[in-house]
Amino acid sequence: MNVLAEVVVQEGETLESALRRFKRKVQQEDIIKDIKRHSYYLKPGEKRRAKEALARKRSRKKRSREVE
Repeated sequence: MNVLAEVVVQEGETLESALRRFKRKVQQEDIIKDIKRHSYYLKPGEKRRAKEALARKRSRKKRSREVE
């Protein structure tokens, strides 16, 4: 199921506003995030380590905010 974001330029609408609507639609549908996620393969162990590293980073950031 490859549904692409599509925006029809309406009569009297500028190209800039149609492009803004298109960018917003792409963001809402998380197309960019999905492309980045599928752009390379991570082994399950690497994926787990990356997830754990992200969790450690978040907890460090949270602790530093509590100290301030």
